[in-house]
Amino acid sequence: MLRLTTFLLLLLFSAATLAGDDIPVTVEVKPVKLSPHSYYVEGLAGAASSENQGFMSNAGFVVTPGGVVVFDTLGSPPLATELIRQIRKITTQPIRLVIVSHYHADHIYGLQAFKALGAEIWAHQRGREYLASDEATNRLAQRRESLFPWIDETTRLLPADKWLDGDTSFEMGGLHFDLVYMGPAHSPEDMAMIVKEDKVLYSGDLVFTGRVPFVGNADSKAWLNSLDRLLKLQPKTMVPGHGKVSTEATGDLALTRDYLRYLRETMGKAVASMEPFEEAYARTSWKKFEQLPAFQAANRVNAYNTYLLMESEGMQKK
Repeated sequence: MLRLTTFLLLLLFSAATLAGDDIPVTVEVKPVKLSPHSYYVEGLAGAASSENQGFMSNAGFVVTPGGVVVFDTLGSPPLATELIRQIRKITTQPIRLVIVSHYHADHIYGLQAFKALGAEIWAHQRGREYLASDEATNRLAQRRESLFPWIDETTRLLPADKWLDGDTSFEMGGLHFDLVYMGPAHSPEDMAMIVKEDKVLYSGDLVFTGRVPFVGNADSKAWLNSLDRLLKLQPKTMVPGHGKVSTEATGDLALTRDYLRYLRETMGKAVASMEPFEEAYARTSWKKFEQLPAFQAANRVNAYNTYLLMESEGMQKK
C-alpha cells in the first residue's frame, strides 16, 4: 500500500512538473539562418489549432557578440521554450532583449518563457490598449480551451518592460538595430525591426506570405500605406509575420496588398450602394483567395470588419 501511495504521489508530481512551459511540443521548430547573424523560425500554415499546437506564426532572433535579440516569441510558453532550446544549440550568448511586433496572441504568449531567463521586453506603448481590453481576456480564455494543454491557467499576459513611443535605434555587440513604428495598421502598435549590417527586416504581421492575412479590426487604409513605407527600408531579406521568408520584398508584398485592396474595393462598393453585408459577401467572388490557408477561418471576419470600416470612413467624409 505504501509503495502504491508513493507511486501515485510521484505520478502527480511528474504531472505537475509538466505544467505550463514544460509541456513539450511535437511540431518542429527549426531555425533558418538568413545572414551572418539573423535567423527565423517559420510557423505552419493556417489558423491556430490543436493540430499545429498554436505554431502558426514566425519569430526571429539575432545573435550578436553581446547577446541575443529575439523578435516575437510564438504562440505558447512551450513553443517559446522550444525556441529557446533551439537558440541554445546555436549560441551560449545570453538572451538579453525581446522585441514585440504587436500584441496578438500568436506572437506574445511565449513572452513568459523569455522573461524567466531575464530578458527585457520592448514594445510600442499602444500595446497597453490591447492588454487592458476585453479582447485580450477573451482571447486567452479561448486559447486555454482550444490549445490546452499548451495554453493553460499558467499562461499569462505580460506587459513590456520598456514601452516605446516611436522609432528607436540601439546597438548590441557591434550590430545596429532600427525599430520602426508602423502603426496603426495591422494593429495600433505595429513595430518592424531591421538589422542594419545584415539588411534583414522583421516585419511582423504587416506582411503575410502564402496565406490569407488576418485583418480583424485593422485600419486597412493605413496598413496599405505602411507597406509602402516597408519597401523604402530596402531590405535584402524580409521575414513576414506568417509564411516564408522573402528575398524580393516588392513581389512578396503583393498578396497582402492585393487582398487588402480587394476587401476595400468590394466592401466599399457594397457600402456605397447600401447593400447589406450578407448579400454583398455572398455576391463577391473570392476565387483568387479561397484556396489559400486560413481562408475559411479569417475571410468572413475580415470582410465584415472591412465593411464596418468602409461605413465609418464614409461617414467621416460627410
